Amino acid sequence: MKIALVGATGLVGSVMLKVLRERGFCNCELIPAASSRSVGKKIKFGDKDIEIVSVDEAISKKPDFAIFSAGSSASLEYAPIFAKNGTTVIDNSSAWRSYEDIPLVVPEINGDILTSKDKIIANPNCSTIQMVMALAPLHKKYQIKRVVVSTYQSVTGTGMNAVNQLFKERAGEECNMAYPYPIDLNLFPHGGSFGDDGYTTEEVKLLNETRKILRDNSIQVTATVVRVPVTGGHSEAVNAEFHHEFDISEVFSLLDSMPGVVVLDDPANNKYPMPIFAEHNDDVFVGRIRRDLTQPKTLNFWVVADNLRKGAATNAVQILQYIIDKKI
Repeated sequence: MKIALVGATGLVGSVMLKVLRERGFCNCELIPAASSRSVGKKIKFGDKDIEIVSVDEAISKKPDFAIFSAGSSASLEYAPIFAKNGTTVIDNSSAWRSYEDIPLVVPEINGDILTSKDKIIANPNCSTIQMVMALAPLHKKYQIKRVVVSTYQSVTGTGMNAVNQLFKERAGEECNMAYPYPIDLNLFPHGGSFGDDGYTTEEVKLLNETRKILRDNSIQVTATVVRVPVTGGHSEAVNAEFHHEFDISEVFSLLDSMPGVVVLDDPANNKYPMPIFAEHNDDVFVGRIRRDLTQPKTLNFWVVADNLRKGAATNAVQILQYIIDKKI
């Protein structure tokens, strides 16, 4: 099996290499591709040193799969070329998520929509993935009416420049600014770019992607995205209103039985999800689960996940695994 990894040298690309190794893909023929400044350099994959090639060369090698983590413009340009050559593309950017005929997939929730005709598959936004992992079993049972979510997003979601900014600031050193403001000892309600309605692109994704993955356009989602000086993962405070009444013990049971979700909820002993628990982990952690006392059929909970793993690299590799396992 040949697998191209486009954007192999980036922050998410490096985690994808790690996840591919962990999940048993070391024996595949890996084709790492990146921009011209990285071509010719070598990366380690298992016990092999593999030379990075251009995207055009990766296309010429006709891989079975191509996992993209190189940004929207690269995906829009090159994914159709790979697909035309028979390669199945799994794209981590926002380029293809809103296209009606492109599947947007979290395998535990809607992997069943995939067919052999799907040559471009979109990986959802990191914040969406962890939220819908918790919402999916609850929606199936109680039917979601409305979600209010505030996110507390790690600087790793912006990339290595943002991580460098955080730690350079913490050390009191000069640095290139990935953000318009300092991030250390600070936070700001800004993720993506602002639209005319005052919402950011990151906030709009939470609405549109949740509806698409859960296959229900009646779900209402309103979001506020906040960037925080954290590296371990994204956190979200979720308030979900349902059409049907729920039993809180059943909510715990439904979440606990959801593959990939870990309930960490023991407030008496100060146990609840935090990025320091989620970092380098593929699970989505849910805690602070409690009824909203101000209105009926409404639940509050807190969800945390490593945005580089389940929020990006792991979900992409899980899509690959799903296709192989189901012989799609």
